[in-house]
Amino acid sequence: MNYIGWLILFIVFASLELISLGLTCIWFAVGALAACITSLMTDSWMIQAVVFIIVTVVVLIFLRPVAIKYINNKAEKTNVDSLIGKKAKVVEDIDNVNAQGRITIDGMEWTARSADDTHIDKGTLVEVVEIKGVKAIVKQI
Repeated sequence: MNYIGWLILFIVFASLELISLGLTCIWFAVGALAACITSLMTDSWMIQAVVFIIVTVVVLIFLRPVAIKYINNKAEKTNVDSLIGKKAKVVEDIDNVNAQGRITIDGMEWTARSADDTHIDKGTLVEVVEIKGVKAIVKQI
């Protein structure tokens, strides 16, 4: 394949990466670029294909974990995940035996259960340790 074919592959893989933003196709684009450069030095399609495969595999194995670590490092917890670790106030005694208990977190009421099956009185501050379905699992601070 000549360098134009490899450039077309590079553009296709780079475009797919721009659409998906999943850090999957970019590695193939790097391999296609390396094969394109190789095609300027040799006419052997076999050597070009080997360079494409080797470069793609090497950057996929070694650079992808580093790229994911630094690109997605500021992902913020959303929705339910953001509640874990927050402080809450008990607005109804928490009693796992009688399936009772409510807390208020950020102005929203949640059904609550004690993480260690202890009775927690109304007005006590608790910390959310887990969310199971619609119930906040809490421990007393």
